Amino acid sequence: METEKLKESRATPTTPTPVVAKSGGKCIVIDVALRLLLLAACIVAVVVMGTSKQTAMVPVPGVPGLTVPYPAKFSNSPAFIYFIVALSVAGLYSVITLITSLSFISKPNIPAKIFLILAVHDVLILGIVAAATGTAGGVAYVGLKGNSHVNWGKICNVYDKFCRYLGTSIFFSLFAAVLLVVLVILNALSLYKRIP
Repeated sequence: METEKLKESRATPTTPTPVVAKSGGKCIVIDVALRLLLLAACIVAVVVMGTSKQTAMVPVPGVPGLTVPYPAKFSNSPAFIYFIVALSVAGLYSVITLITSLSFISKPNIPAKIFLILAVHDVLILGIVAAATGTAGGVAYVGLKGNSHVNWGKICNVYDKFCRYLGTSIFFSLFAAVLLVVLVILNALSLYKRIP
């Protein structure tokens, strides 16, 4: 009798069913909210960095008492240009994934591979945003404190408004990186819950 059941189970081929996740309204709503916040943080960081410009009277070296107007702007530094490009890419990515997440709110089942794809891409964008934040933060720190070992003077005592804009933009970029970390964790947990 047992061998008959074994033969029957071998005779009927079973097709593996794809792992499907229940929508879990809370997770999708949290995902949408985080991606909306990510978009807002990226837009603010790019706009503030893009509008950071200040002209100050700077003394001419070797000519005592002579000062000339000299502008400081983000385009003077390749690190700040990279920052704007990286945060613009992250903002575009957040728009695409926001639309994707919104499309799954009304669906009862979500394929688990969607969570994997989102997690992988979130990690990739996190790396880009973290690198841009670190690069811009390093340059901004030298502007704030200077570096006596290589004789780089600080500039934030002269360009105070410009440096405030830089600091604000870097803060929002750091906030965007933290949001991406939370999104990666959320997608990993969603995947973990679906493991049979």
